Amino acid sequence: GALLVSERIDREELCGAVSPCSLSFEIVVENPLELYSGVVEIQDINDNDPVFPSNQARLEIGESVASGVRFPLESAQDPDVGINSLQTYQLSANPHFVLDVQTRGDGSKYAELVLEKELDREEQRELHLVLTALDGGSPPRSASVQIHIDVVDANDNAPVFNHSTYKARVRENTPSGALVARISAYDLDDGPNGDIVYSFSSHTPAKVRELFALDSATGELRVKGQLDYEETKLYEIYLQAKDKGAVPGVSHCKVVVEVVDVNDNAPEVTVTSVYSPVPEDAAPGTVVALLSVTDLDSGDNGLLLVQVSDVNDNAPKSLQDSYDVYVPENNAAGIPILNVSATDPDLGPNSHLSYVLLQGDPAVGRLFSINRENGTLCLLASLDHEDQVKFSMTVQVQDSGSPPLSTNLSISVFVTDLNDNAPAVLYPRPNATSSYGDVVAPGTPAGHMVTKVVAVDADAGYNAWISYTLLQATDPSLFSIGLHSGEIFTARQLREDEAPQHTLVILLKDHGESALSASVTVSISVAETVKEALIDLTDVAPAHDPRRHVTFYLILAVILVSAAFFITMVSVGIFKCYKWRQSKELFNSSRSTLYRTPGPFHHIDAVRGGFTPPSFYHQVYLTTDSRQSDLLCKKPFTSTPLGSRQNTMRNGEPGLYHQIVGTASRLPTPAE
Repeated sequence: GALLVSERIDREELCGAVSPCSLSFEIVVENPLELYSGVVEIQDINDNDPVFPSNQARLEIGESVASGVRFPLESAQDPDVGINSLQTYQLSANPHFVLDVQTRGDGSKYAELVLEKELDREEQRELHLVLTALDGGSPPRSASVQIHIDVVDANDNAPVFNHSTYKARVRENTPSGALVARISAYDLDDGPNGDIVYSFSSHTPAKVRELFALDSATGELRVKGQLDYEETKLYEIYLQAKDKGAVPGVSHCKVVVEVVDVNDNAPEVTVTSVYSPVPEDAAPGTVVALLSVTDLDSGDNGLLLVQVSDVNDNAPKSLQDSYDVYVPENNAAGIPILNVSATDPDLGPNSHLSYVLLQGDPAVGRLFSINRENGTLCLLASLDHEDQVKFSMTVQVQDSGSPPLSTNLSISVFVTDLNDNAPAVLYPRPNATSSYGDVVAPGTPAGHMVTKVVAVDADAGYNAWISYTLLQATDPSLFSIGLHSGEIFTARQLREDEAPQHTLVILLKDHGESALSASVTVSISVAETVKEALIDLTDVAPAHDPRRHVTFYLILAVILVSAAFFITMVSVGIFKCYKWRQSKELFNSSRSTLYRTPGPFHHIDAVRGGFTPPSFYHQVYLTTDSRQSDLLCKKPFTSTPLGSRQNTMRNGEPGLYHQIVGTASRLPTPAE
């Protein structure tokens, strides 16, 4: 009954990387019949050195690479297992790099070179390091590789992966050429420095390279060999993206491929012992044969099970029911602004989700789109805060079951304001053709408000806050302007000898970053009386007035009406005298007749021409019964303190009286 070794045992040849390594056998003892099972475990000894794929490695590292950047190194392989396998790496002493030893999911070790101190090409063009791999035997076995590092100028933008880790599930019977995952990286550089080439990282095991293929241009990872769940259940594939610059920028990512078991192994029935022939008088319960059933598949595939099919009884779920997104205006078209994510606990097609943007507001369908597969919401056009501040939309997440189930998610997109609108002047109108300006009287004290510049900014918040500055003036010491109100004040008291016309240039500027500005010109006249104002305005009247013919006919009409009025007044006077002589009582009663006050005198032609402000007006008072007509003329009504004074003239300044009456566009009728 002794069990002997018939030939030399090599654990690495029998089991490879599988641990523990065991050989099973069965012993049958007859008469009485008994069955014994035995297992021989082959223990590993440290009889293999770690081995690097090559004895020298070369790296190109740009001097602009920041500290903390990792550089994967080629991994050593040790066919021993357990403590005798590869345990750690050591790096020769140097001032720039340290070594970080990582452990994969299967327990194997790999090393990454970490930049601790930034390189300086002008100080040192190249570095020579030694990487040593050690196993855990006693004494330990080792292997070394020379690392030559060239310090060169690298691209200032390395490729960047969309995800640091990609996950994929692949059935073990997936045919060669099937897509496993698609990795994607982008590079902000232009030309060759922005062209990306995908490849396996240097420490990717050879077995992985035999089973998977990577498209260097598209980043598509496809099945190359035959996968076997019973051999390996999980693969960690390390990939890199490198641009085509003179000093290529490199970034790394990891693809975790989970091999899904399929029922590709039939149960095996083994007949251990058979009694044949069976005696006809064999008693019930007599053992006829010993049978054992095994199945190499795992889990449910290894049992004789009743499978429960999935029913689409779960609607898609999201971590949140609504999303708020803030997007600055004037954005570039085509940029992603949100990734809507949802999950479905069902299986197969019942868990495959699609994302649809429900049509409501027509502007939403015109400006937004969503990726049906991954739920990425993108902008199709540039947004304007001044046009619309908020967009509301609904995204429907639906599975592929029959019938399909769906969930609606609310999304609100808020457009934030940028300073893209300059202040716009409302008053005074920048394109006005009238020569009329604001009027202030001599003697006006300091601090009196003359006029106000009114402006608006279509932006919002701080970008719409306008400040006013006096940029240029005929007399800078005479006027000032409120910084935020736009009100123009007298800075000192006006003297009698001030210039009759003043021009102010006002600068309007908002408070946004990269402030925008506008300017406006304000004209201010210094005049005390209507006559002075009219004379000044006449001097600045255009030489070629297209309405001069109309004015001539108006003056002619006024003369004719005045003559008719004069004749009427004389006739009324004669009639009144006649009545006075007839009746003394009528004469006495007529002396007590009250004065009647007609309405305001209509604007003169200068007002109609746009030269005199509407605040200038005159009133004429006539008695209903008197031997002479009395004229009462008031000074112009202005907004200045001096404008409140009124000077009543009776039979005074006949020249001014005739001037006013002669240029009036309308005179009172005899009845008025």
